[in-house]
Amino acid sequence: MNLIRSGLFSLVALGAGGVILLLTPSSSLLGIYTHAVIYAIFALGVGILLRQNGLVSFGHALFFGGAGYGMGLILELHWMSAELALLMVLAVIAVVAFLIALIIVRVPGIAFGMLTLAIGQMAYLLVARARGITGGADGMGIPWPSTLFGVAESALLKPATLFMVSWAVLVVVTFIVHQILCTRFGAVTAAIRDNEERARFIGIKTLLPRALIFALSAVVAGVAGLLAALNTGFISPESLHWSVSATTLLMVVVGGFRHLVGPIVGAIAYFLFKDLLGEWATHSMAIFGVALILVIVFSPDGLTGALERLSNRCRRALRGHLDGSR
Repeated sequence: MNLIRSGLFSLVALGAGGVILLLTPSSSLLGIYTHAVIYAIFALGVGILLRQNGLVSFGHALFFGGAGYGMGLILELHWMSAELALLMVLAVIAVVAFLIALIIVRVPGIAFGMLTLAIGQMAYLLVARARGITGGADGMGIPWPSTLFGVAESALLKPATLFMVSWAVLVVVTFIVHQILCTRFGAVTAAIRDNEERARFIGIKTLLPRALIFALSAVVAGVAGLLAALNTGFISPESLHWSVSATTLLMVVVGGFRHLVGPIVGAIAYFLFKDLLGEWATHSMAIFGVALILVIVFSPDGLTGALERLSNRCRRALRGHLDGSR
């Protein structure tokens, strides 16, 4: 039943993407929407780690930017086809993230965040200084082939097509993650997050599930990185910088990490907020910081938590009105 409900919700979400496309004739606006959707996938990855492991990462830009660099290097050196390279990049991200996690998830709280920051910045400096391989601070272009999965590059890179591809990937990734977290594995990781000592006491091995969650969140961030690389056709060290991770983390907090779609809502709200600011966009981070403080004070579980409370209140009011009319 849960699978059917999730499938129906996903189909409705896909239809919503089509409606957005029909109601948006402007190519530049579609470009902003595509950017927002890509960061929604990235925020989903960061949110998974916070939701299931209770850990804050300042280094997930490593996987976001690393996916673009991995794709660029493979295509430039002609190691394999682009389609196979996409899968290879995600597989390498999963393995690397899992191996890193086996070490750093043992460290609690702030120390974990500082470790992810250090690893991410180390990768940033390495890429920025490896000018002969990565182009250094100037970045590198990604030589995408003329066709990808049988679709011409010129058709794929049209704003409408790229938006729908990104939206469909967001829906599919969210569906897959939801199904994974609805299994026993999701329940085990939630139990470890709530009380790791008690979980160990009842016989649960805590290291492996926590490392797998970290790897899952890294792969989702990598998917976002691949879409960003396709969208721009370019990758630079700035995509690996800790500030990218921090901004995405703000999106997660604003949207609410307790709900799976919270980070997605937060990312979309962030980009719509920036777009609405118009000429005030240069002060967007300061204004968004004030909005973040207001959200934390008045709705610690983010926008999705506030919407859930509002929905429950309306439902109770409606039920009370119906009972009174009888």
